[in-house]
Amino acid sequence: MKRVGKPWFFVVALVIFALAYFTFFGAYGVDEEGNEKTFVRGVKDIRWGTDIQGGVSVTFGPKSDVDATDLQMSAVKATLESRLVNSGVTDYELFTDNASDRIMISFPWKDGQVQDPKATIDELSATAQLMFVEGAPETYLVGYHTDDNGDITYAEDANGNLFPVAVEGKHVDKAEVMTNQQNGQIIVSLDFTKEGAQLFAEATQRQLNNYISIWMDSTMISCPVVNDVISEGKATITKPGGFDADEASTLVNNINGGALPFTLETKDYDVVDPTLGKSSLKAMAIAGIIAFALICLFMIFYYRLPGFVACIALLGQAAGSLAMVSGLFPIFNSFTLTLPGIAGIILSVGMGVDANIITNERIREEIRKGKTIDGAIDSGNENSFSSIFDGNITVIIVAVILMGVFGPPDSLWNKLLTPFLWMFPAATTGAIYSFGYTLLAGVIFNFLMGVTASRIMLKSLSRFNIFRKRWLYGGADEK
Repeated sequence: MKRVGKPWFFVVALVIFALAYFTFFGAYGVDEEGNEKTFVRGVKDIRWGTDIQGGVSVTFGPKSDVDATDLQMSAVKATLESRLVNSGVTDYELFTDNASDRIMISFPWKDGQVQDPKATIDELSATAQLMFVEGAPETYLVGYHTDDNGDITYAEDANGNLFPVAVEGKHVDKAEVMTNQQNGQIIVSLDFTKEGAQLFAEATQRQLNNYISIWMDSTMISCPVVNDVISEGKATITKPGGFDADEASTLVNNINGGALPFTLETKDYDVVDPTLGKSSLKAMAIAGIIAFALICLFMIFYYRLPGFVACIALLGQAAGSLAMVSGLFPIFNSFTLTLPGIAGIILSVGMGVDANIITNERIREEIRKGKTIDGAIDSGNENSFSSIFDGNITVIIVAVILMGVFGPPDSLWNKLLTPFLWMFPAATTGAIYSFGYTLLAGVIFNFLMGVTASRIMLKSLSRFNIFRKRWLYGGADEK
């Protein structure tokens, strides 16, 4: 490995401590209206699973005049799974009974929803049919007309008027929440598919200087005037006064999750009490802190300077794993943390301890063979890498299989394993998916922190004369 300068220890350590601080405490402020605003999600923003926080169990079914097919029931199941995962819920159980056209699902609360299960259920069961309608209906929509291919051609308002539908939700490739740089309002950005881009361009050509209204089910979101032909394949959805964060997130999740093939009715629901509760969570947190402190004391006492560096790396690994759950990184959604998910974090941190012990033992061996400090650090890391790599790659493969088999049908992991899924039974629970996710995140951060960051920090510290003592690395000091 190339020589590492003295400042690199402070740079890497500062990054790790900053990651740990924001992961555990977050960053919050107040907006112009005096409401609390979240800048960086912390531990308190984690959505806990049913076993810790409780939740709701609900039975859905189509209206009495709808005889759902097996294909439609499968589509409903896939859409509901996608909506749950897109909104960060992975601790769910979902069962379908095609004979009675019933879908049973259990999932945890969001904070503040315990007294209002109906709002949670309505959000999940929304048909979510996004439509760009040519014109501006003066009343709400009561239905729509389709052609022989099932494509929506016209929307009908309460007065019986028909309006051409230019683009549907299925023509949207991706939706995401964004902020208008001019006024700071939250908007929803859409990227159309190739077909959707062409249809939208043709519609804006026809409706030049006229209205195209945007609808989600029977509710109008906005009704802008078309000033130019839009042919770039992109559009934005705005709302008078702007969306709030939860409203925009729900809209995006419903668009990305897709529309349901029929309207769901709530047949029955019940509140699910937590198995353990947050008092048990507090006890686990205290036990985890004590265990981490004892591990660090042992590693510093036994491995000295490499043990001290390993403790910083382990802190970074634990913080990184929790950050992947809380949603600290903008490119990753927040995630439901369950007891299996906590087990995944503990297991990956244990692997991190093991990786650091293997490396530190190799460094001790090289020091006792008479190598220089620099040579011992390089050789120790090189000799231990293959063992660490093999073990971690094996766990990554297992985690990917768990996420693919027990994840939503449209997830990346499920698509990767599509040729092999016939060997597995149909997945009905997200708890195992949660375990696979935290395990994968922990192993990735084990590579980043336990292998890369610890090596950089140790090489950097070894440049200081005060740390050029062989006993600090497990050898006898030179006379």
